[in-house]
Amino acid sequence: MIRKAFVMQVNPDAHEEYQRRHNPIWPELEAVLKSHGAHNYAIYLDKARNLLFAMVEIESEERWNAVASTDVCQRWWKYMTDVMPANPDNSPVSSELQEV
Repeated sequence: MIRKAFVMQVNPDAHEEYQRRHNPIWPELEAVLKSHGAHNYAIYLDKARNLLFAMVEIESEERWNAVASTDVCQRWWKYMTDVMPANPDNSPVSSELQEV
């Protein structure tokens, strides 16, 4: 397994809404993540700094990267654009962290 970690931001006034939308995530999104080899995906909220810390174990970078091109992922990204900063393609602005 490959471990990945990354940081994203949530809008200061959207903490509760962000959490509501993730409890639970759409079943079809969960199915896509699993079918693309993602395991033990967790996101943590730092309310004081409006930061999200995400961790996931993946089977391969190629399969993980393919999630982004799925219809359900594209719809999820669009759904989340009002609660967090997004790139022009609606993907969340994120920074990958290096394991030390």
